Amino acid sequence: MTTTPAAPEALYRLPVRLLGDLVSPRALERILQDAAQARGLSVEALDAPALEDILKREVFKRLQLSVPAALAKRRVSDVIGELLSAVPAPVGEAPDLGVLEDGARRFSLYFDWPEAQRLRGVLGVARQQQEAGQDVAPLVREGQDLIALMERRLEEGLVAQGQDLAELQAAFRRVQGMGGKDVRRLESLIGQIEEAQGQRMLLPAEVERARTITFTLRKLLESSVVQPLAPGGAPPPLDPEAQARVLALEQEHVARQLADLTREFEPLTRARPDLEARARALRAEQTAGTLTAGAVDAWRAELEAARSALLAGQRAELAGLETRLAALPESPTLHEARVARDVLRLTLDGGGLATDELRDLHATLAALEAAPANAARLLELQRGLAEVERAARDVPGASAELAPLLAAAREALARGEDADPDSLWRVLERRMGQAAQERQDFDTRADHVIREYDTVRHLAGETTQKLGRLADTLRAQRRLGAMSGSARERYAQTLEEAEALLAESRAEYQAAQEVTASFGADALSGLLGVFDLGGEAGNDLGGLFGAETAAPVLTPSDLPDDTWLIRGAVTAGRADPAVSGVAALLDQATLLGARSLRFEDERGAWVARGDGVGGWRLARGPSAAAIEDRVGGWLTTGEAR
Repeated sequence: MTTTPAAPEALYRLPVRLLGDLVSPRALERILQDAAQARGLSVEALDAPALEDILKREVFKRLQLSVPAALAKRRVSDVIGELLSAVPAPVGEAPDLGVLEDGARRFSLYFDWPEAQRLRGVLGVARQQQEAGQDVAPLVREGQDLIALMERRLEEGLVAQGQDLAELQAAFRRVQGMGGKDVRRLESLIGQIEEAQGQRMLLPAEVERARTITFTLRKLLESSVVQPLAPGGAPPPLDPEAQARVLALEQEHVARQLADLTREFEPLTRARPDLEARARALRAEQTAGTLTAGAVDAWRAELEAARSALLAGQRAELAGLETRLAALPESPTLHEARVARDVLRLTLDGGGLATDELRDLHATLAALEAAPANAARLLELQRGLAEVERAARDVPGASAELAPLLAAAREALARGEDADPDSLWRVLERRMGQAAQERQDFDTRADHVIREYDTVRHLAGETTQKLGRLADTLRAQRRLGAMSGSARERYAQTLEEAEALLAESRAEYQAAQEVTASFGADALSGLLGVFDLGGEAGNDLGGLFGAETAAPVLTPSDLPDDTWLIRGAVTAGRADPAVSGVAALLDQATLLGARSLRFEDERGAWVARGDGVGGWRLARGPSAAAIEDRVGGWLTTGEAR
């Protein structure tokens, strides 16, 4: 699904924008211009029917050079659908700065986004240029492109925030019974995030605080509350399973913190190869499970200091360039350089980094100083290289492949020689085609997970609940249009997690069917499938601390042989695939109000009794009588003899 800009744009710009992830925007503009000329029209005068015809003919043919015909046809159809609902800007009217002003207001909350910082600079210079009677069309176009990038970033952010919200709500249900200030604070933050999500607003600081509180509470839940006190009140050492869960929580938390830092400081690390190398090393530590929270905190402090230093350095660098600009004779190219300088200055004054813009201004000045007659041509080629570089950042593998080619092209321009951006676009378009096919594969896999989830959603275990939340996220990711690199990575990660959980859910479903088949007409006959629980059924049964009189949860070493504790899933006891199926059935038995169950299958007899707070004690043996003789007291009281 694509996002239509809030303000009208020239109609021909819509296919250029929507297909820019498959073909060079400049190539698309040339195709449209040539097609319009062949029809005796200007490109600005093309209406929806004319553009539809061009898309079905010339553009469709061009797309097939990089993607399969079926994919090209689907993308063209998507653009035609957008054309039919688009509101074009009036032909012949002067560019309206109101488009940029509206965009700046809409995204004022996200003042620290690089695109928002750049937009403020573009808008400020555009106002000055308009007052001076200068053409502001290039600035308006750049501003519209920045607004489109922010709209995409907002859509992707809302999908990620929706996933965070679902996970926070699920975690809150687990810790709600603990009570206390942190639980109340978490509930308040979740309410704020939920309200913001409904208003299509991002609250990253609140999400981060909520995740931190959730991590603290879950760690407490796993590491201390569930451990019975030894005589004298001293907590015993964690059992290996609990310790593993705590370590997994810690690594999950630091991994998310590291990912957030990577996105937040991406412009900085791109400008500082040494910091990028450090970031790769930290990601390797995280993958190995050795990254600590202290290391992440130190990394944030290092990045913040480096960003401040780089910003100060870029401001000083700009001051030096302004001195060189002042010494040059007047020319149209010098005027363009001054406009770029003004935008750059406002961007830096607003706290944004301008690494690429400074590099380009250096190259422009060098061309003006060395060969003024060729400066305009060199400046145009330089813009083409910059467009390739920016577009490559969202295409997997493209930046690495193009980096040496871009460096060689810029060196040629510095010598006053020609460069060929079109040859670089051909390399990039090949990568774009591969990325488009990968995205199509992602969508197909997402559809499969969503469809298959419906076959196991009636199981109320924790695995299925988690799968349900991921299925909702996949639906939202599936609806996104062209993705940034980070959004593509999140899509791939969600798919991997969901596919793994789907396999687990199928195994639980199969085990549940096997157990159900042994019941006959009594006890829980027909229980499986009676309720469509929507993946969250177990959440209304009360948390681990649903009552103050809850019996302590025992560690595996405290349990009698062939016994288990069940609360939606197995929480203690020896690993046994059959028990997962029984756990799913017991979760649904709770909804029926059952308090005690007995049944037999090929493995023997099973006896289960509720613990009074939403959980079950389960035992297996050769017969129900043997079970009662051996662990009947434990089944009733939870106390092992």
